[in-house]
Amino acid sequence: MLMGEYAHSLDDKGRLVVPARLREDLGEHFVVTKGLDSCLFLYPAAQWEQIMAKLSALPTTSANARAFARLFLAGAQEMEVDRQGRFTLPPRLREYAGIERDVVLVGLLTRLEIWAADRWEAYQAKEQATFESVAETLEDLGF
Repeated sequence: MLMGEYAHSLDDKGRLVVPARLREDLGEHFVVTKGLDSCLFLYPAAQWEQIMAKLSALPTTSANARAFARLFLAGAQEMEVDRQGRFTLPPRLREYAGIERDVVLVGLLTRLEIWAADRWEAYQAKEQATFESVAETLEDLGF
């Protein structure tokens, strides 16, 4: 299960170490793509297959579906960890997420999010104020 928060830094070649605790659940092959809120989404291969099945079922007649699929898939890159548990974040994805050096990986059960450390801190500061009201809304939905 992918969960937790892990602070890391890219090396000089743009490589990121996958935390040992996450490697088993993530596997050796995975996909990284543009995420929402200016972060990157990292999906294990099996989860990515499920995402692809859902995307292929979207109607091509829907402008929103086409736009989402284009932007989501255009940035997608298949990745593989090396012997040291590292992978290289492509420059275009680093640019999209504002990642220069320090990153935070956030486990969200079926995916990881990769954040520029400063953007993650700003996001947390902003959303912490609404955390309790969101929790109350989820409670109303049976969570």
